[in-house]
Amino acid sequence: MPRLLCALTVSLCLLGLESARAADWDAGLKQEIERIDRESPGKLGVYVKRLKQGDSFNYGADQRWYLGSTVKVPIAIAVLQQVDAGQLKLSDTLTLEPGDRIEAGQLVWRKPGAVISIDELLQRMLGDSDNTAANMLIRKVGLAQVNRSAQAAMGADGLGPLSTLAEVRYDVYAELHPAARKLSNDQLVTVASAPMGPQRVEALRKALDVPASALQVKTIDEAYDRYYRRGLNAATLVAYGAMLEKLVQGKLLQPASTQKLFTAMKIDIFTNYRLQAGLPRSVKFIHKTGTQHHTACHAGVIQPQNGSADAIVVATCASGLDEQREAGKVFERVGRAITKTVLKKGA
Repeated sequence: MPRLLCALTVSLCLLGLESARAADWDAGLKQEIERIDRESPGKLGVYVKRLKQGDSFNYGADQRWYLGSTVKVPIAIAVLQQVDAGQLKLSDTLTLEPGDRIEAGQLVWRKPGAVISIDELLQRMLGDSDNTAANMLIRKVGLAQVNRSAQAAMGADGLGPLSTLAEVRYDVYAELHPAARKLSNDQLVTVASAPMGPQRVEALRKALDVPASALQVKTIDEAYDRYYRRGLNAATLVAYGAMLEKLVQGKLLQPASTQKLFTAMKIDIFTNYRLQAGLPRSVKFIHKTGTQHHTACHAGVIQPQNGSADAIVVATCASGLDEQREAGKVFERVGRAITKTVLKKGA
């Protein structure tokens, strides 16, 4: 900016400097993310928003991504909204039913009839990513209410229909054979114990007691690809980021419930995993990961405390890669890129 223009008014000069800094971090992050995407398998999406400044970064964030277990955050919000409304108490208990049980997590090994508090279910669903806990909480508040709450937080245009975690399995396996919808939850758990790939298909075939020729598709990859194309349990990263923004700004939950969610989302725990592995250990980070066949996500908020005064929303997903080994490395690199460009002094 020319000196003469800056001399006209101090405020105008400062505004120009701030705009230059914003452009600098945005351009720098774009360069880093493009490099990561080029050098990594599959496809990458990244959304970052600095709430104080109001500026954001969008790299493939307008398309819908399968959420995996990051869907458990809107489930938790729906539950805690009912707690805030006095319709539920954290001390209320639910009884484990056979239809709730699904891998992964420890509750799948509990016997039906076990009594578990809503508070424990929230902790297990978010802290351990327990799918059985998620199913129980969805059953309690109602799937329709979970969808209404999520749409209010994210916007209907950016979010696909949400389902139970058991329904995900039924939908995927039904792509192989429609009779899969008749399997019991115990049978689903048995099928899931087989390694992903031909062995998983064979385990399903045996559970259904049908010949291989009866299968509609031949590979588990094809089954998941068909399922993902339906757009279930998927959202744009912009929409998911909007939910996280409203959360830390106190627009979704009362203060006590907001803090309860922050704790369950590991605000005081350094996991050294995915995005957080690339962030400075000194920053607070609430977050949730999601993992499904050839897809992965990690989303959260850096420095969410103090009414979001210095909060930075981050949501990233990847597809077409090894959801464990490769995705972890990609997201760690994204975390490092954010540290380098967004968290740098003066940005």
